[in-house]
Amino acid sequence: MVTNVFIHAMLAILLPPLLIGVIARTKALCAGRSGAPLLQPYYDIARLWNKGSVFSSTTTWVFRAGPLVSLAVVLTAALLIPFGAPQAPFSFRGDMLLFLYLFALARFFTIIAALDTGSSFEGMGSAREATFACLAEPALLFSFLALAKLSGSFSLTGMLAHRSVVNLINDGAPLLMLLGGLYVIILAENCRIPFDDPNTHLELTMIHEVMVLDHSGPLFGIILYGAAVKLFVLGALLIHIAFPISSGYQVLDWGVFVCSQLLLAITIGLTESLMARLRLVKIPYLLAVATILTAFGLLLVLR
Repeated sequence: MVTNVFIHAMLAILLPPLLIGVIARTKALCAGRSGAPLLQPYYDIARLWNKGSVFSSTTTWVFRAGPLVSLAVVLTAALLIPFGAPQAPFSFRGDMLLFLYLFALARFFTIIAALDTGSSFEGMGSAREATFACLAEPALLFSFLALAKLSGSFSLTGMLAHRSVVNLINDGAPLLMLLGGLYVIILAENCRIPFDDPNTHLELTMIHEVMVLDHSGPLFGIILYGAAVKLFVLGALLIHIAFPISSGYQVLDWGVFVCSQLLLAITIGLTESLMARLRLVKIPYLLAVATILTAFGLLLVLR
């Protein structure tokens, strides 16, 4: 048990930036370029942590606390999701609600840190983030309710770690709807194409990226690292539904989990290579499709 908790913590801390590197390399290869090294996100974060920070005189402690609280909250959420082991480090009845509230808390601190700058651009991004979150969060809640009904458990460990290939076959239709909806939500929550582009800084098209324009140095490095951890945690949620495989051998299960995360990163890279960023007015439609998919998945489970 102690070994599994240690591996769980090490993966949650060390692996997330690699996923960003895999996504970037996949996009580069699709575009006919060799691309940056896979470890480039680690170099970028280390470079930012070694730089100084510049703070506007209009900001308060809220601006500094936003990235720190968001990272702490996402790392806490990582302890509630089982990775390669069948048991998450922390698990209790109803922890799925804590998981949802933790992500809402991280979003809240990101928004108020952006508003603390007094910038009209960052206020615009905060308004967009809050609006689109209202459309994305129901999809995540419907998915958890459907999984709770299928597993008979209100714990994330019970909902995710005890699934099997037999369950996937018997409940194929609702689970496919959940997977489709959750994949869209992962792209939206992590500011990936077609919702946002973390590599651009065009104010009129940005959602999340516009909220972090005033951060620099170590705080911006924490924001980049926290975004990678968030992708890793939500990816673990999707992987347990898509690949309900448990061999009973711990080393093999941990290896399958890591390979699944890398495969998910490649899939996201391919998606971003094949799609353009949506116009802002089209984003609510795609989020509504994700909510409808998960809602129908829940209805099929309840029928």
